[in-house]
Amino acid sequence: MDIVKTDAVCAAAFELAKAHLLTSILNHSIRVFLYAASQSGPSRNLFVACIMHDFGTVDELCNGPCRFEVEGADRAVSLMESQSQPKEDCHEVWVAIALHTSPQIAERISELAKTVRLAVLRDFHQGLAIDEGLERTYPRLQIEKDLGDAVVRQCLLGDPKMKAPAASWPNNLYKSHTENPGWEGINKGF
Repeated sequence: MDIVKTDAVCAAAFELAKAHLLTSILNHSIRVFLYAASQSGPSRNLFVACIMHDFGTVDELCNGPCRFEVEGADRAVSLMESQSQPKEDCHEVWVAIALHTSPQIAERISELAKTVRLAVLRDFHQGLAIDEGLERTYPRLQIEKDLGDAVVRQCLLGDPKMKAPAASWPNNLYKSHTENPGWEGINKGF
């Protein structure tokens, strides 16, 4: 990931992600970037959007009143603004992160949002073939369980109507959790 070595904004985003994300979620975010970059080429906005797309699951920094995608998008923009990035770039990254779980919208609203969404789907084995070498380098660990549990935990700590609004991916996870409270495996709404 040469972009982290050559770009101060990317380096700051990576350090923040490395310091706060669970290893499974960090590895997922790196794989998402590498999948996305293989389709569109690496860029600062792509890296920040990918590495921080699930940053909203970090309780101590992002557990505000909104769903995790919005909280993570807000945090990414805060980081970019602290690095004096153009408003257009901040907006583009915000949209890509905030909509990465929104099918049909992310694919149409911007090229960056589409690229991030498709890379996320690919990493969850819903698209192109996976790269086994990439998964050996950045192991999956238990990404599906960790990510689902993190989203539900925030819903339980906050107002579920705000953290998991109807017709959203967080709502699918929260609803599944409430319907299966003793379930120990990967959230059935994942």
